Amino acid sequence: MEITQLIESIQPKLWIGGRAVDAENGATFEVNDPATGKAIAVVADASPADAKKAIDAASAAQKSWGKTPARERGEILRAAFEKITERSDDIAAIMTAEMGKALAESKAEVKYGAEFFRWFAEEAVRIGGRYAPAPAGNGRILVSKVPVGPVLAITPWNFPLAMGTRKIGPALAAGCTIIVKPASETPLTMLFLAQLLSEVGLPEGVLSVLTTSKSSAVSTPILEDPRLRKLTFTGSTGVGKKLVEQSAGGLLRTSMELGGNAPFVVFDDADVDAAVEGAILAKLRNGGEACTAANRFYVANAVREEFTTKLVEKMKAFTLGPGSNPDTKLGPLINADQLETVQALVDDAVNAGATVALGGTAPGGDGYFYPATVLTDVPPNARILKEEVFGPVAPIVGFDTEEQGIDAANDTEYGLASYIYTRGLDRALRVADAIDSGMVGVNRGVISDAAAPFGGVKASGFGREGGSEGIEEYLETKYIALT
Repeated sequence: MEITQLIESIQPKLWIGGRAVDAENGATFEVNDPATGKAIAVVADASPADAKKAIDAASAAQKSWGKTPARERGEILRAAFEKITERSDDIAAIMTAEMGKALAESKAEVKYGAEFFRWFAEEAVRIGGRYAPAPAGNGRILVSKVPVGPVLAITPWNFPLAMGTRKIGPALAAGCTIIVKPASETPLTMLFLAQLLSEVGLPEGVLSVLTTSKSSAVSTPILEDPRLRKLTFTGSTGVGKKLVEQSAGGLLRTSMELGGNAPFVVFDDADVDAAVEGAILAKLRNGGEACTAANRFYVANAVREEFTTKLVEKMKAFTLGPGSNPDTKLGPLINADQLETVQALVDDAVNAGATVALGGTAPGGDGYFYPATVLTDVPPNARILKEEVFGPVAPIVGFDTEEQGIDAANDTEYGLASYIYTRGLDRALRVADAIDSGMVGVNRGVISDAAAPFGGVKASGFGREGGSEGIEEYLETKYIALT
């Protein structure tokens, strides 16, 4: 199916109560292709009144969905996994059209995103509890897990499918209804997913999707509604802090997957070729627009020249182009603001004394393209070492001792992901323990896995998604005292 026909097949409306509906005020907004800057679709623009309808639907469906046998909930998720897999080419094409990433990247995301539904289909039937005699001998202790209740999930634009499935999957598995507010830049993927979930039998009201260009105006009435019991958010630390403040009034359970500033540390005993391959994956996956992307490269001076030369050669191969072109390795950034941000960070580093070894300047013309870029001799006061780049830029800094490498890696308010390369197992474990981040990749450039707990520390947030830990975020613990 041609992309135009595929986009036209998506209901450009809100998804509330198991069906597509217009925004109450009839408002709409455009969805643009980052490769051209031109509109590819017009979708409904939700209002606070629509938000009220969504929480009404979620609340009405919560009791019956929470009591639905775990096996049935798991079977729906499994069927959804199979449906996504069946429609993987279509979903990838939609993501590339609205987000811009290379088609190969979109196909990889479909596979990764679908895996959360398969994983949590299996976790749904493994929700446990415990039974034990009271130590005092005066009764028995029964502990069970119950659904938290209606959930609001706010998802970002960089992974339009996976950021939704890793929240929807555990919520449905736990027995929670969920309202998803996708980013205004990439609403089509989530609307398409809602249609697929309906096709595999998800009951009406269990999932709602609110597309909107007025995020705060739509999310606030939901956050203030006493029927909402859980907020899960992936996005910037600044917005996350505001949402935590808003959630305090209702004492909501919250999960915050926020910004990152991942260090990539290459020690003097590393396999340099393997480190370069890992750096390409950690830096250029999703065009660098990932919270887990390697942001700062600290390379032992003994191997820094070799690493830099080989990295530049590898990154030269990442040619720019529209994501829909099968030969494209590096698509556009999401919008003009992000393009301006990346260029400003590069310019600041150069003005502070860094050297451009590759790239460094946007080509101009249509779309929001930025080339693969390598900066060397980056000074410690450069903003690019402190702020999240969210683009295909690799700033390289040298160090001498292991302690210096660890200190440099920890010199950030963030603590989501980090990467280390070394041949020594003792060093790998020692450094992994010493680095302040929720996730550490040892001799590997991709760490995301539906079966593993994803999340960070410090300004990167709290809570975990994926793994056996992921479903716990959507469950409350109930204690029953028995005589």
